[in-house]
Amino acid sequence: MRGALLGLNLFVESGILMIRRGVNHMRKYSFALAVLLLCAAPGRAQNKQDKNKPKQNDSAFNQVVDRIVARENAEMDTIRQYSPLVETYIQNTKVDKEEGWLPDGDRYFLGRAQFGKNVELESLSQQNASRHMFGSLGGLLGAEILPKDFVEMIYLDVNGLNRQDYEFDYVHREFLGEVRTLVFDVTPVDIHKKGHFVGRIWVEDQNFTIVRFNGVYIGNFHFDSWRVNVGPNLWLPAFIYSEETRDKHADRGTPSFKAQTRLWGYNLDRNQQSQDLADALLEANSPNKNQNPQDTHLSGEQAVRNWKREAENSVVDRLQRTGLIAPEGEVDKALDTIVNNLEITNDLDIQPEVRCRVLMTSTIESFNVGHTIIMSRGLIDVLPDEASFATMLAQELAHIVLGHGANSQFAFFDKVLLYDEKETFKHFDFERTKEEDDAASVKAAELLKKSPYKDQLKTPQLFLAELESRAKEVPNLISPKMGNAVLAQEPIAADKTSKPAESQIVALPLGGRIKLDPWTDKLELIKSTPAGNIAEREKMPFEVTPFMPYLTRWSAAPPQAAVNAPPKPN
Repeated sequence: MRGALLGLNLFVESGILMIRRGVNHMRKYSFALAVLLLCAAPGRAQNKQDKNKPKQNDSAFNQVVDRIVARENAEMDTIRQYSPLVETYIQNTKVDKEEGWLPDGDRYFLGRAQFGKNVELESLSQQNASRHMFGSLGGLLGAEILPKDFVEMIYLDVNGLNRQDYEFDYVHREFLGEVRTLVFDVTPVDIHKKGHFVGRIWVEDQNFTIVRFNGVYIGNFHFDSWRVNVGPNLWLPAFIYSEETRDKHADRGTPSFKAQTRLWGYNLDRNQQSQDLADALLEANSPNKNQNPQDTHLSGEQAVRNWKREAENSVVDRLQRTGLIAPEGEVDKALDTIVNNLEITNDLDIQPEVRCRVLMTSTIESFNVGHTIIMSRGLIDVLPDEASFATMLAQELAHIVLGHGANSQFAFFDKVLLYDEKETFKHFDFERTKEEDDAASVKAAELLKKSPYKDQLKTPQLFLAELESRAKEVPNLISPKMGNAVLAQEPIAADKTSKPAESQIVALPLGGRIKLDPWTDKLELIKSTPAGNIAEREKMPFEVTPFMPYLTRWSAAPPQAAVNAPPKPN
């Protein structure tokens, strides 16, 4: 960020630097730090008589800082080898006396990063979005903002970290999940040099990789950036939270927004391809017996079913290879169970069987491709209970029962192979007509009346009412990429008259339910402890929240899955 932010940030950072440099400079000689760091170095013994010597401690401190600097620059070289998918979702915010900060407009970007080309981005979400998508937001902030401004936050300093430009002060040790870290405050020598980082870093204590950094680039906006361990000594950027809040003393050009940036698709499904190929080669010497025998020829009806199944399989497989659909996992199984409940209680026997998959985006949407129901990660994040999931899934199941959403042309593989990735959302368009949506809504209402959820539909009604009331503030969040908007297909009427109970949550914030592995793209349900009593201001339906991932260290895979292990960086 530039403009109005620059003067404010320089004033604040100047004060911070003066305080930091004048308070407890002796922290860098911390006895605990010296002992920890010297013990962490393999093969080095600590002499008891040397522990209290300032020169030894100073030497240990400098050695560690040198290792942090060297590791960060090596980390930057490693990151430049990758081209992951990047999603940034921004919500402008406004102040409400009762509810605090609320969404007031939003922006969305989805694209592929080229880290080897100085953080170049290629949009998948709309034409020319990589250069102009944040234009109107930039007008609000007093300067043009580009998606790459958020993605550059994967680096502590885009020009590389060095000791000539920065001072380091040791703070303490801290666990981030299972990972023990050393915490340092980092300040630039020249506080007027635009783009230099001011803030705090967390360094894992085995190889001295920076795994989290929280602060601001001078002249820009504040952020909290996280890396996750996906291989031996391989930490990759995964989550970035950004925020600026305009208070009553701030200049009118000061921004007020919250943003989430996610990165994934570093390896897409190449691991699984390698494993499948390895399995195929091992099985080549075993007896060649079809595990699913059938007659030599299929009937006409069976051939049509198989042809349609091939079409949906090819779409799902292609979107998974692009990184837009998650590999099969526990989230799919949870959704499959709800669909199965709907089918059994409605005495449905649908062939081929209905299955569920997850679209990786934060946008709130669901659609069907043949007999495959696809629900976005964003929608899964915000739905409050099982009955709400059942309501959304019933709508898609109704489309399947009525025969909507089956495009057999995708059974021709050139239809899913020969297209430009930038045209993905134009090429795979599963938008349905209003007539189809209306018919499906009627059918879905019938399915829900006979379902185990028939007496639990009050919360889904309140969810739809809340989504409708927030629609004007979050238009990009509710704009689908491949199907129809959720509000365009309501199997039950939104309850706009009832007020939720004080403790009732009718919609969750973004990012609180699903855990994303940026290397494998696998999704898991977050297992969190109850938050206890939640105040009205803490409910935050459909809102952006900070990331607080539980960091773990990568562990070696079992021998039979060794082919799935990511390469060790040079």
